[in-house]
Amino acid sequence: MTGYRPLVFAHRGGADALPEHTLGAYLRALDEGADGLECDVRLTRDGHLVCVHDSRLDRTSNGRGRVSSKTLAELDALNFGSWHPGYPADAKLPDLSRLLTLERLLDAVHSSGRPVRLLIETKHPSRYGAEVERRLVRMLRHHGLADPKPDADVQVTVMSFAALALRRIRAQAPTLPTVYLLELVPPGVGRGRLPFGAQTAGPGVDLVRARPTLLPAIKAAGHQAYVWTVNEPADLELVLEHRVDGVITDRPRFVLDHLARM
Repeated sequence: MTGYRPLVFAHRGGADALPEHTLGAYLRALDEGADGLECDVRLTRDGHLVCVHDSRLDRTSNGRGRVSSKTLAELDALNFGSWHPGYPADAKLPDLSRLLTLERLLDAVHSSGRPVRLLIETKHPSRYGAEVERRLVRMLRHHGLADPKPDADVQVTVMSFAALALRRIRAQAPTLPTVYLLELVPPGVGRGRLPFGAQTAGPGVDLVRARPTLLPAIKAAGHQAYVWTVNEPADLELVLEHRVDGVITDRPRFVLDHLARM
């Protein structure tokens, strides 16, 4: 595989070692050398984009109920780290328990002093529907990230399992790259067709294993492929054999070490 090296993205900040979607996890992933970061965003009741995967708070905080039913102040009062076995293994890292807003993550990425690729997944279904993408594009425009520039240190790509979300992004920010995430194979995608101008497919590694013709079809159609969530040696070997363009992993250090030995 001479000359081949995929991008390595820290899934939720590299959620194996530290609490997911916390600033400490993202900063560690950057220190370890990850090419990029992956985050999920949801809207609070008062219209703020926050980095939380689940629709409910129960798994990753000491709160209860739906993220969308809480204000930012209510969420900011919760602990988002103490549930994780890695807490507080790296107490010197900032904010291992505080809710992370997308605004704070963008500020941290801008301040990192190095090139960073940021994958932002909009979560659906959501009670706020298209407002999620509207707020996201507005924030990216505020940061100068909605119209990608090749020489910019920070490059943003928007991802979703919802094809309509990708259509909304294309309508509001036509040059912003998008990834169509896949757990199943909708009609046409098995032949490499992606909806609404998406340039990259994002299949799960289990789907890649179950549908061995999927990645070849995507690549033959001229698209890129970012595969999630690649944490085990056998899964990593599989996606590297397919020469995927991006590896999304909870264990960025593990993937980077493997690539360094190739």
